[in-house]
Amino acid sequence: MAKKAANSKFMAPVTPSEALAAIVGAKPIPRTEVTKKLWAYIKKNGLQDKNNKRMINADDKFKPIFKKAQVSMFDMTKLVSKHLS
Repeated sequence: MAKKAANSKFMAPVTPSEALAAIVGAKPIPRTEVTKKLWAYIKKNGLQDKNNKRMINADDKFKPIFKKAQVSMFDMTKLVSKHLS
């Protein structure tokens, strides 16, 4: 029996919008890499809320994506997916 590819939908390259490309780069990359790059950027720039680590504070690059000053990790995923094609 042929081995099924590990969820190919997540591994298929997606193209970030112009706003998202400012954070993760403009080249098509898998969703998993988008998530890794977002978290690396969040940690590098100290964007996690100090009191509630589940909240992400928007900086100038995140504002066009979030459309508000702060979002939860879960909302971030939904908002970012709108910037992928």
